[in-house]
Amino acid sequence: MTQWIDACGTDDIEEEDLIAWEHGGHAYAIYNTNKGFFATDLACTHEEESLEYGLVTDCVIECPLHGGRFDICTGKALSAPVSVDLRTYDVKVKDGRVFVQVER
Repeated sequence: MTQWIDACGTDDIEEEDLIAWEHGGHAYAIYNTNKGFFATDLACTHEEESLEYGLVTDCVIECPLHGGRFDICTGKALSAPVSVDLRTYDVKVKDGRVFVQVER
């Protein structure tokens, strides 16, 4: 079962950037891209490094540890050393707030 959680304001994240957000003991990354807002797991699938300080360009996040890249919109692993896709979460924006759909 899932639920929508109010994660942050749309103005809390600059364009082509992300914030780290935690809910229910799980860490998420919430992104503001030129295609809208997205959410993924915060940890890189390669060595569990936090993506919080990664570089966001268009809809790509680059891990700060080894430079592996993911498509923010789909979670797809784009370049070595990452080979496992990043889990993504549905996002909706309402009244200037970003909501993330998470499991209960």
